[in-house]
Amino acid sequence: MMHSRRLAGQDVGAIGLGCMSFGGAYGATTEADSFACMARAVDLGVSYWDVAERYGDGLCEEVMGKFLRQSNAQVSIATKAGIMSKPTRHARNDEATLRAALEGSLRRLGREHVELFYIHRRDQALPIADVMGTLTRFIDEGKIGAIGFSEIAPSTLRQAHAIHPVAAIQSEYSLWTRQPELGMLQACAELGVAFVAFSPLGRGVFADRAPDPAEFPPGDFRTGTPRFSAPDFATNMALIDPFRAFCADRGWSTASVAIAWVLAQGDHILPIPGTRTAQNLNALAEAAAITLNADDMAEIARLMPVGFAHGERYSPAQWPNIENYC
Repeated sequence: MMHSRRLAGQDVGAIGLGCMSFGGAYGATTEADSFACMARAVDLGVSYWDVAERYGDGLCEEVMGKFLRQSNAQVSIATKAGIMSKPTRHARNDEATLRAALEGSLRRLGREHVELFYIHRRDQALPIADVMGTLTRFIDEGKIGAIGFSEIAPSTLRQAHAIHPVAAIQSEYSLWTRQPELGMLQACAELGVAFVAFSPLGRGVFADRAPDPAEFPPGDFRTGTPRFSAPDFATNMALIDPFRAFCADRGWSTASVAIAWVLAQGDHILPIPGTRTAQNLNALAEAAAITLNADDMAEIARLMPVGFAHGERYSPAQWPNIENYC
């Protein structure tokens, strides 16, 4: 059974499951494949599952809810709200919007309570005290167990945590996305807040088989993002190839090592790789059994130095309401 880490007052598997792909964000999938993936997660001890209202416009939550009702699986669920898409992409954190989103998520998931509820993107028009007031009311009502924020700055975390404990911060973190090292990882460790690392595989670039943007299906989240566009993509792949060779020489999958590296950055860090298939999940879960020694870490640092990636991680349309710092 996988070793555990602490999140939102509970012990959960050290590797969680990002569930965005159940709604087709990285290509078409089937309910049967999603069910098989979730069933395998239960078997492997992957007991923290992360979803959002926005993923597939509720489809991911519906699929998860159907599986949970049929299987009676006991897992910790986090969902997120606060991103609006009409008329243009923006954030809304007012109580009416968050309450409607949460009620919809609970209905789709078939639950009266989720263990963790994130503000998906911070609404700068509202004081953080107002947002925290809404979230603490949700706790008092028994609808959520704990509070989280996604893609905020350390300064916002400190303000929010001073009002009521924040259980988790979620941000992109991997060998090619290192901004959290500039203050957020440290702030979380200091305050006793879990750091949930999404996209620890760099949206697929650390898979054993490199992705090919020419094969991305319509609607793939990566289409048009600078790191996956010419000329940056070819440059990035050439830089990652020696890392793949390093992993293969040691009998490890590239994906497993990439996740093991994230785990090694701190006991308060919980990576949540996303996948649509049970087969891929097997390889990702193997990361929990890998121990990288000092020589391994030094070689990875040489091959994948901080800041090696070419291109922005998001397109201009995807950047709004992400809090930058440093």
